[in-house]
Amino acid sequence: MEGRKSKPLAQHAYDELAELYAAQIDTKPHNAYYERPATLSLLPEVKGKRVLDAGCGPGVYSEWLVTHGAVVEAIDGNSKMVRLAQERLGDRVQVRQANLEQSLDFLQDASFELVICPLVLDYIKEWEPVLREFHRVLKPGSYLVFSFGHPFAEYDIRRQTSNYFNLELVDYLWTGFGKPVTMPYYRRPLAEVINPLIMAGFELDRILEPRPTPEFKEKDPMEYEKLCRSPGFMCLRAVKR
Repeated sequence: MEGRKSKPLAQHAYDELAELYAAQIDTKPHNAYYERPATLSLLPEVKGKRVLDAGCGPGVYSEWLVTHGAVVEAIDGNSKMVRLAQERLGDRVQVRQANLEQSLDFLQDASFELVICPLVLDYIKEWEPVLREFHRVLKPGSYLVFSFGHPFAEYDIRRQTSNYFNLELVDYLWTGFGKPVTMPYYRRPLAEVINPLIMAGFELDRILEPRPTPEFKEKDPMEYEKLCRSPGFMCLRAVKR
């Protein structure tokens, strides 16, 4: 893993967006009516389970989890997101700042029954080290559920300039939160998704290519029709045997 002084890739972008992101995350169509319902559909029963929310952002998943009876510990690499999540969650969840590209040695082995990591791994170049940490902190028989940019969709955006088979640092101009921000992230082929998962010791359990919900259509009919024909995100569930 990278040295402890390194900062998460998108730190500056999320510093710029944190408050706007937190204010809109509950209703923004791509999150609320597309990625989130899909990711939640992959979760096992969470009541009474100890869950790690890895890359918690402003705390929307942690809130859902504790409302459904889970015991949650949340981490995020951005200090503003940590503050916003703690404000949202109060004393129901412990939120701390941590970079997923560094060791999670403050978490004990086999101490969680579920790890969720929604739309976070796109900001990390090498997946195997962080997936090994997730594997370490999970109990046998427990699940990792995560989402990320669909490899086909990310390549399709840059078809004229990219090589699908490369793992590439790219950026995209985000305008949907009311403030244009250039967001850096990594585009990767499907092999760079599945192979690190296997090498980290996980068994792939389910692949989900989500479809937008009817609520999405009400908010953005044109984008709804697009996402009904072409993927945007992919969600995976893996198990530690």
